[in-house]
Order: sequence, then C-alpha cells, then structure tokens
Amino acid sequence: MANLHFHYGVMGAAKTAQLLTTAFNLMQTGKRVEIIKPQRDDRFSDNEIVSRIGLRMPALSLKNFDSYIPKPDTQFILIDEVQFFSSGDVDKLARIINYSKVIIMGYGLMTDSNEHLFPASQRLIEVGAKLHLIEANCQIDGCMNLATHNARFDANGHIITNGPQIAVGADRYRSVCRMHFEKFKCGMLLNQITK
Repeated sequence: MANLHFHYGVMGAAKTAQLLTTAFNLMQTGKRVEIIKPQRDDRFSDNEIVSRIGLRMPALSLKNFDSYIPKPDTQFILIDEVQFFSSGDVDKLARIINYSKVIIMGYGLMTDSNEHLFPASQRLIEVGAKLHLIEANCQIDGCMNLATHNARFDANGHIITNGPQIAVGADRYRSVCRMHFEKFKCGMLLNQITK
C-alpha cells in the first residue's frame, strides 16, 4: 500500500468533504489521525477544517513543516489545501514516510487559474505520491463535461489568466471544462455563457 497520496481535483470537487469523511471513518475504527491545514487558509476558521457542505473538524494549522513531528502513535496524517505548502514541505513529508509507517494523504488543487502546477503539487508528483483524481462536472449551466480548470473572473466576467498564483477572496472562481476555459480565453464573458 502506498504511504503518500495526493487527492486532487478542481475547486468545488468536495476534496475537503472527502478528507473529513475519511478522517471520521478512520477514527471510528480506532486509527490515530492528525489533521493539518495551512495557516494561510483562514477563510472559515483558524483551527478547523470546514467543508462547503458544513462538515468540520479540528485541525492543526501550520505555516510549514519545519518543526512538525507526528505524534508517536499517529497512523494517518490528512492535509487539507496541500497545494498551499512549499515543495520543501513536501520533501519533509516524504522523509516522514521514509522513516515511519505513517500514511499521509494530501488533498488539494493540482493547478492554479493560470494553468500552472502549484509547486507543492508538482513536488508530490515528483516524489511518487499515488495520485487520485476527484472528479467534478463543469460548473457552466447545461455542461456535463469533466471540470479540468479553475477559472478566475474579474467583476466584469472577464477571465483572469495571469497574476498571483494564490488569490483568495474578491475574485470569482468557476470550475470549468477545457472547452469553456478556451472560450473564456478567446473573449467570451462569464455572463454570456451562463444565460
């Protein structure tokens, strides 16, 4: 069994809900679980992981893994929004699994709204994490294609395909298929597609 896993999908694919469900099921069977989140993800809570459907659990909030050491009895480490950590943090996680029997499961985004890999996501691939795609449908009305892109829009409905890799808050996001992403890049406005 692989001991490093990367569960990835677009925004809105229920990654956090799956993490919380997995944690609950593991704890129900007596497994020792640590749940971790990046400090920069403070949208809902500083010390909890909260899914959009209302599930929540306490979590250890870390800036990085520099001084992190799993508790001696920990069997599973579940990490939400793993893409917000650094590639160096992923190397530290790889060292943990190299010298222990801990199973680490990271949940997060593979790519940003600029179509670039997050450094931590890229590093998870490079160190051989087992990849698990969490599928979701395109969020454009009537489209049943697989969502492959996290599209970011300005207030006027224009797609934003450059700028900071991490932008939380004011911008509007939609998870879309490749076809719709290309239409937006060619100048189609968000409100033109959804009408």
